Amino acid sequence: MSDEDAERTRRLPTLDKPGEADGTAPPDADTPATDTPATDTDGHGRVRRFRSARRVPAALVALVLLAAAGLLLYDVAAVRAHRPAMTWRRWLARELATRHLDNPWVLGAAAAAVVLGIWLVVSALTPGLRQVLPMRPSAPDIRAGLDRAAAALVLRDRAMEVSGVQSVRVAVSRRKATVRSVSHFRELDEVRADLDTSLGAGLRQLGLAHALRLTVHVRRPKKR
Repeated sequence: MSDEDAERTRRLPTLDKPGEADGTAPPDADTPATDTPATDTDGHGRVRRFRSARRVPAALVALVLLAAAGLLLYDVAAVRAHRPAMTWRRWLARELATRHLDNPWVLGAAAAAVVLGIWLVVSALTPGLRQVLPMRPSAPDIRAGLDRAAAALVLRDRAMEVSGVQSVRVAVSRRKATVRSVSHFRELDEVRADLDTSLGAGLRQLGLAHALRLTVHVRRPKKR
């Protein structure tokens, strides 16, 4: 056989399934994967929440401060140029000189300033993005999050697969998943047990960094 014939009859490469080439069996799809150690943590092994950029509050505060500073600078420059101060500045100076601290308008303005300051401090210190649930990191320098509405939709689809379930409402918060189901046949305890099993597995498969508490309520449909 010539070299050209050997080249033509050479066995073509095939795509082997994972694990067949080296004699190892592929991992079972139902086997839960081991958790990857969290890399993006707060130093205590806890995955940090996503922080909101809060562009709207920052833009509003910046615009207000810019407008106030520009107006005040213009008025100060006008006074330095031997021109009369603006009307609003004379009115404000007169009001501050004549009104007492117990005046309702003064108290109201002070309360509004306190509320605004507290809101700004809370916005600066809290992460925000309460609708995004952090997930377990699967690789270094990669962060993933799951929207609470998407998690509720996944749990609802799993609940509808349970025998005896007629309708389901799922509410997912940062710490808890509440399921309210209507069952039109089977015993309620059996339906509740199947829902606990199915939804418990569904919560684990979501891969969330913080496990959600599961609360299941099952009732009969209302009589018309």
